[in-house]
Amino acid sequence: MKLLFLGKIILLIGVLTSCSNYPRLLSFSFSENSKSLNTRSAESNPYIAGSYITFISDRNGSQDVYLFDAKTRRLIDLPGLNSLNEVALNPSISEDGRYLVFLIIAQDKSGLYLYDLTTRQKRPLITNIDKKIKNPMISSNGEKITFEIVNKGQWDIAITDLRGKPLNFDHNLLKKNPKITISIKKNKNYYSRQI
Repeated sequence: MKLLFLGKIILLIGVLTSCSNYPRLLSFSFSENSKSLNTRSAESNPYIAGSYITFISDRNGSQDVYLFDAKTRRLIDLPGLNSLNEVALNPSISEDGRYLVFLIIAQDKSGLYLYDLTTRQKRPLITNIDKKIKNPMISSNGEKITFEIVNKGQWDIAITDLRGKPLNFDHNLLKKNPKITISIKKNKNYYSRQI
């Protein structure tokens, strides 16, 4: 009886410790080098997909997007992505590491942007809209982008493709000050006016 009880305890310990590697705490040391994950600067908005960690840091004097490869433990160079006259927010990366999606706040080009790591090009998806948007996320396969948008006083979830084409909402929601046409019948005639 004691031997059976001892066997069950050993089996239980074996089962519980076999799962000890998941989840695990990733340890990345602090470094004075600006090419590491953790520095003296403020790092925020981390997002992880596969072996990639994307985040915001002000290590170069402006709020920029960074991409870290956890396998190689190195920052990935992102030429053409960051600019001194822009503030980047809420980066997200596809699981294969090809696409980064993020928000930019700038004087003349605020909005949702996509960066393709293959072509090394940044392109706008949704810009110059009056509505607030936040928290963009890209699907693991990199085909769809979701974000939150203010619509009629509440936050709604919007989905677009990689070109910024709306998949679950009317594209007029994104237009800046959409025109409304009012038709009035007066003396058997119709008069239309855009406001």
